[in-house]
Amino acid sequence: MSVMHLTKDNFDSVTSSGLVLVDFWATWCGPCRMQAPILDELDAELGDKVKICKLDVDDYPDIARRFGVFSIPTMIIFRDGVQADKCIGLHTADKLRAKLG
Repeated sequence: MSVMHLTKDNFDSVTSSGLVLVDFWATWCGPCRMQAPILDELDAELGDKVKICKLDVDDYPDIARRFGVFSIPTMIIFRDGVQADKCIGLHTADKLRAKLG
């Protein structure tokens, strides 16, 4: 798989089933750019078990507000459409892997 970019049109349908990690990010955010290769690594490793997705908060501020995202990067883990965990700031692959376990 590859990291999927979410929009207002597919956010709810993609996050509604299975295990999904959504990275709320922006192109101008340095820590977000540092998080990107970590998410790519997790996607390559866990792609069949979890969907790794990104949502640009500048393009979709309403969705970010809906989930209380006020600083980035913020990663929210959904299990069958329900928010299960929230990680704010830059996180290592090991830390995210443990949360997805």
